[in-house]
Amino acid sequence: MKFRQNLYLDIKLSDALEALAASPGATKSGIVSDALAAYLARRGAKEVDDLLKVRLDRMSRDTHRIARDIEVLLESLSLFIRYQLSVTAPLAEADHAARAVGRERFEAFVAQVGRQIAGGTRSIGPAKDGGMMP
Repeated sequence: MKFRQNLYLDIKLSDALEALAASPGATKSGIVSDALAAYLARRGAKEVDDLLKVRLDRMSRDTHRIARDIEVLLESLSLFIRYQLSVTAPLAEADHAARAVGRERFEAFVAQVGRQIAGGTRSIGPAKDGGMMP
């Protein structure tokens, strides 16, 4: 069922409506009805957009903080490696025992990192429960 409405429009808006209604199969009532339905539907979407905006802003801040933390970690690791390489003498080619110990230590290091990542533990900084790890 349709109800008759009386509307007052500015002359520019009325002229634009006339131009749209001049298309074959278009009516002024259909155009105004579709426009009003779209406008009312967007008002509900605005509430959802407002809620999502807060969450997206928080996620964006978190992403920037994580990126900054990664940059700090990479720079720290880079400086440590550069320092370690500058103060540690290279092993002699014939020193197979020292090279074997180095490989074992490296494999133990990689395994320890894997265990800590898998277990969610940290060597420095706050732990999951908010306390400090030893």
